[in-house]
Amino acid sequence: MTSLGAAAAAAANKAGSVAVAAAPAMKTRITTMLGCEYPLLLPGMSWISKPELVAAVSNAGGAGILATGPLNERETRASIRRIRELLEPGRTFGVGATLLMPGARENASVALEERVPLINVSLGRADDIADAAHSYGGKILATVTNARHARSAIESGADALLATGHEAAAHGGDATSLVLVPALASRFPDVPLVAAGGFADGRGLSAALALGADGVAMGTRFATTIESTLARSVKEAVADPSVDGGSTEADTVYGRNFDGIPARVMKTPAAVRLNASPASFPVVAHRAFRAAGEMGMPLWKVLPGLLTQWDKMYIVAQFGAATKSLKAATIDGDLEKDGVQFVGQCQGLIGDIPSVDDLVQEIMMTAEKVSRENALAFGNAVQTIEDDEPFQEERSCM
Repeated sequence: MTSLGAAAAAAANKAGSVAVAAAPAMKTRITTMLGCEYPLLLPGMSWISKPELVAAVSNAGGAGILATGPLNERETRASIRRIRELLEPGRTFGVGATLLMPGARENASVALEERVPLINVSLGRADDIADAAHSYGGKILATVTNARHARSAIESGADALLATGHEAAAHGGDATSLVLVPALASRFPDVPLVAAGGFADGRGLSAALALGADGVAMGTRFATTIESTLARSVKEAVADPSVDGGSTEADTVYGRNFDGIPARVMKTPAAVRLNASPASFPVVAHRAFRAAGEMGMPLWKVLPGLLTQWDKMYIVAQFGAATKSLKAATIDGDLEKDGVQFVGQCQGLIGDIPSVDDLVQEIMMTAEKVSRENALAFGNAVQTIEDDEPFQEERSCM
């Protein structure tokens, strides 16, 4: 169903003239753990995964995760409470915390004080956060990019893993989802697994489940919806399906020079320029102090780390410097001059800007259809082999 058709059907249903059946709930270890209908997660994306989009995904049957990177403690608390105001009874949500970044642990503490059901941690050990969350029944979802990260996260108390493949927007790992997901599913069979990177529709969900995942996170796809605050011009660029001038799966740039961590962004003039070479020490130091000032962080918190933990502070400083370019694209819609937009290769699968509810229903109905068709095809193949007696005898002699 196209976005226009889905919207029309939804409008007619609200008017009482058409009864549109909802996709049946799906039971996986992730839906059981989170108490949601569908194994679909909105990951925390700065300036995008805000209360309205988080609540929209959760109310549609998935689980939205609030991005706290750009927020201070007061803003994080206000956002959590706003989400709860928007949530329908029985819906769930989460809060993200990129632990390497300044202010992340403070924001995580706020989430714990507010007894948020799910805390999504990344880039750091979260033993203390896990202990605190478990004390009230909360769960920890750890974002990982390889088996070593996964093992460390589990040892730190993670209840589930979010495996971010190379195809993902922002900070995916070296391994593609096609390999990473089944590898982690095999190594850690007792831990629920969410797949991220390259997933944007029902075919992707069906594929992820076949690979051993219990659900998927769709950042770029949910960012390109009506409820998302991503700049309209960026949504339209992502949803442009034309091969010449549109956003295909090949129109991204991957590198570590932009924000200090290997990241995937939309191919724009600024993205190409900023990924060309790393910044020098004076530039990084300046960026670190400027980023600290913009976040309201005292300089005495930055200087010791800059001198004694250069590798980590370099990343933090680079990320702080990247903020201006990211906001230029994400908020202002600038893709021509200074803007850089985190985006996944799955932009090549996106061709519309639907509502979250319509999108979730389309994903689930397509996933069910594709899964049934694949099962039927496999069943027919098995039946054909069973009926082929000479072929069976020939194989038994090999």
